[in-house]
Amino acid sequence: MLEDLLNEISRCRLCRDAPRYGEALPQEPRPVCVASTTARILIAGQAPGTRVHASGIPFNDPSGDRLRAWMGLGRDEFYDQRRVAIVPMGFCFPGLDAKGGDLPPRRECREVWRNRVMAALPQIRLILVIGQYAQAYHLGKDREKTLTATVANWRAIRARQNSRRLYVLPHPSWRNNSWLKKNPWFEEDLLPELRQDVSSILSEQN
Repeated sequence: MLEDLLNEISRCRLCRDAPRYGEALPQEPRPVCVASTTARILIAGQAPGTRVHASGIPFNDPSGDRLRAWMGLGRDEFYDQRRVAIVPMGFCFPGLDAKGGDLPPRRECREVWRNRVMAALPQIRLILVIGQYAQAYHLGKDREKTLTATVANWRAIRARQNSRRLYVLPHPSWRNNSWLKKNPWFEEDLLPELRQDVSSILSEQN
């Protein structure tokens, strides 16, 4: 059952106590994975950052505000796990690199947990893919050479899916403000379609 799986994940200490790749986690693990058997929208990000590690609440920051605006959702709808699942590539904050940036998601999560979570969510209708590691997982060979090319190919990517629609998004961080200015088609063409799909799928549950 999904509930049992999520309970197992919440107790996971693999990357601290018996890491398979690289150094052990430098802090106490705090897995973040939000899912239910009724959620039809899934957000696939990278891994929790320092703020999420501290709060346990994913996208509880300005990036989350922008993501919710992109989706056309308020906080209550966004954090309703009956409707929206949030399953990053790594469930714990991976630590910081020498330059102060976040390290990549831990590979252990994908091997031990993520495939099992995805298999337990057959009802998902729409997946939002954020970040290169999530792109590699969800797109495979359909991924283009650059983020811009991949996002720009959104119509073809969405059309390739069968029962699930998939959108590749840039990270909603302020660091991508210049990317958004250089690519106005993202807000003019893609986002209206995304909001329409989100609204349509959620309305089915009302």
